[in-house]
Amino acid sequence: MQKLDETLFIIKPDAILHAEQIIKHVEDKGFKVVDKQELNLNKERASGFYAVHKEKPFYLELVDFMTSGPIMVLRLARENAVSYLREVVGATNPANAEQGTVRQRFGSGICTNAVHASDSKDNANKEIAFFFEK
Repeated sequence: MQKLDETLFIIKPDAILHAEQIIKHVEDKGFKVVDKQELNLNKERASGFYAVHKEKPFYLELVDFMTSGPIMVLRLARENAVSYLREVVGATNPANAEQGTVRQRFGSGICTNAVHASDSKDNANKEIAFFFEK
């Protein structure tokens, strides 16, 4: 039996009230929740997680937003988990996201786009390790 791929999925503060609907949506798309936790990020932890964006103009706004309320971090598994989850969540800008995607349904802006999904297998592994100890 083939080992399933894993990816990281974060429900952001703007969508935490819709967490049950969002989780059901990804489970209906074939994802299995391997682990999950609800937490509040402090500035130091959020800055560390988003360090790859440090030089980008939206970095400080993103860190402020991600520390503005609780988030839910999920470790998801399925075949082709990383690429398929990116399809399921939709474009970064909810205005450009396809009908029925998570961001189209629950996001309101580029920063307030409801969820984070790992963008590569390498990043998925790093991001999972950031939140979930082996």
